[in-house]
Amino acid sequence: MSVLIQFAMFPTDKGESVSPYVGKILDVIKKSGFKYQLNAMSTAIETTTVEEALAIVSDCYNVLKPDCNRVYTTMTMDVRQDHENCMENKVKAALRHSKAE
Repeated sequence: MSVLIQFAMFPTDKGESVSPYVGKILDVIKKSGFKYQLNAMSTAIETTTVEEALAIVSDCYNVLKPDCNRVYTTMTMDVRQDHENCMENKVKAALRHSKAE
């Protein structure tokens, strides 16, 4: 089973630059041990269960909670019962069909 979750989370009450808080979130994700990809606007994580994916998001929120009065989060999820390693394989499949590479 593959659970891909893409999310962005940041405080809205800490000014224009929130990279120190995003860094704290990234530390939580790294410690989870799951495969992830950080990009400029969000982070994708691949787990084997929905519960694991949501627990990581919850842990990320909990690291911000003590210092932040307002936290904004967006999240999308793709769950496939019959596949593994979707984070890598979905990108490879798209590139095979693209003239961009």
